[in-house]
Amino acid sequence: MAMQLDAIVPFGRSMDEYRRLFALSDEDLKKRIVSIADGPASFNAEMTRGGFAVVSVDPLYSYSGADIERRFDAVVDGIISQVKATPADWVWSYHRSPEHLRASRHQALRDFVADYDDGRRDGRYLVGELPRLKYPDGVFELVLCSHFLFLYSAHLSYEFHKASVVEMLRLGSEVRIFPLLTLDLQVSPYLAPLLSEIRALGYVADIEEMPYEFQRGGRHMLRIRGMPDCSPMSRATTFFNR
Repeated sequence: MAMQLDAIVPFGRSMDEYRRLFALSDEDLKKRIVSIADGPASFNAEMTRGGFAVVSVDPLYSYSGADIERRFDAVVDGIISQVKATPADWVWSYHRSPEHLRASRHQALRDFVADYDDGRRDGRYLVGELPRLKYPDGVFELVLCSHFLFLYSAHLSYEFHKASVVEMLRLGSEVRIFPLLTLDLQVSPYLAPLLSEIRALGYVADIEEMPYEFQRGGRHMLRIRGMPDCSPMSRATTFFNR
């Protein structure tokens, strides 16, 4: 039986994982990056320590670090128990075991919490929620979304996914989304129609295989880029109004 979740859970990942699952090059790290639905990931904390800049956006950031930690503690045992009960659903290469997975997620959480108050003061952790974010058009160069869109297809509608992709394209010239599977290890039913609509509007949308796989079969990223003959905002407006 595949992973069952009643709601979206606060489960964060490390910068090394982000680099692998988003194919982030050294040059990518120098770009103006926004990472959406980041949760308690250590990506922002580690990027900041490395001298890079990223803005993380999540509705979770309306809570204190202690509250976020309590939310994590409330779900981690149940998630690890489900992982243990479904060993064939996971690829044990990056994470070597359920215990290693737990330790990795705890470390990401600790790094996040240690950085969180400073990051909020610095404007690096901002409260926001798809499908509408309060940023000017094109303010970022790279927009990332990890383990939210497509993964929670059973919780979020196609219209939500469509509007969210529109919003991300409004914010930046390139969007990367990972993974493309749902929680039950199936390619999201939203992927094909969304690709069709995006490509019909002239966007370049590619599915790329990444050097990271934890969900079995979950090693593909969606990369969306705009065409130079049409502004991102005009394409996004057309897409949203279809």
